[in-house]
Amino acid sequence: MKNKSLVEDHIVRSQSRLKAIESLYGDENWADVVRESQEVVELVLKAVLRHSNIDPPRNHDVSMALKENESLLPEAIRKNLKEISKISKSLRKDRELSFYGSEDLTPSEFYEKSDADEAKEWARFIVDLVRKAI
Repeated sequence: MKNKSLVEDHIVRSQSRLKAIESLYGDENWADVVRESQEVVELVLKAVLRHSNIDPPRNHDVSMALKENESLLPEAIRKNLKEISKISKSLRKDRELSFYGSEDLTPSEFYEKSDADEAKEWARFIVDLVRKAI
């Protein structure tokens, strides 16, 4: 790995974003909780890839890169790879929709507390897992 401080930077920034998620959650801004949760998951999973000497892909769902390089990943990540991949894929699907919406969907009207609860829980789970793993 060329830049070890980049891994730590991703983790620290992910933890800060978890605090931002709590603020958005307190405002009952469910769509932005979902969006920010996706960004947290993406950032911290890219830290895992960098830590494992794998150049992260330039896309928002890194689950394929994790699967393709499973043998290089820390054990705790390998043990949870199926769940991690599911979370990354699921949040990726909501990335643009939760932020921009569409002609037939307004994010603030579409996303509910249950969506925010799940996304927030996923983000916290993955950040905690990565912090322990690397």
